[in-house]
Amino acid sequence: MAAASWQAVTALVDQVRRALYDYVRGQDHPVTRDEAADAQGISRSLAAFHLDKLVAARLLQARYEAPADQPRGRGRTPKVYEAAPGGISLTIPERRYDLIGEILAQAVAEDPTDARSAALRLAEQRGVTIGRQDAGRGTVAALLDELGFEPVDHDELIRLRNCPFHQLAVQQTELVCGLNQAFVAGLLDGLGRTELHARLVPTAGACCVQVRPA
Repeated sequence: MAAASWQAVTALVDQVRRALYDYVRGQDHPVTRDEAADAQGISRSLAAFHLDKLVAARLLQARYEAPADQPRGRGRTPKVYEAAPGGISLTIPERRYDLIGEILAQAVAEDPTDARSAALRLAEQRGVTIGRQDAGRGTVAALLDELGFEPVDHDELIRLRNCPFHQLAVQQTELVCGLNQAFVAGLLDGLGRTELHARLVPTAGACCVQVRPA
């Protein structure tokens, strides 16, 4: 996730590329290479180069489509570009407010009378799902690192230096730390690592959860 965000940010460092991205995002229709080139006063080949770089960075999406207001000619169908859905976010250290936001929103929708219990259950379920998807692909520490926890593996103890939900944890410590523990416990379950447990160990400047032997 962080790698994709870095790729997207670095893709926009070039001023021409950033101008093309802003132009495509501002249109209400898919943009051809010719249109983008004319709008920025550059050659078609240069526009094509930068537009395809933006596609590679997942900032734009592309397809071949004839303009709706022009008859289909004998030539090749032009390639058109439009903004990719969603957005990019880069924080250092990494934050995953989208993940906890989805869990909390679903909890309120499913059980508004006891959203807390629903959120804990859903956090564990989300952890199980992610763990099963990654089972066999790497270590527990590697997956936790990918999720933004910045783990430090000390023999049988894994300390988590970063809380991906830091700002919410500051405001609602008991709730968010409970969700964190449930999520990491589900993750271990999904990975099949039943010999490890997620423990609540509040520590200043670090995540409230540690992974220890059962």
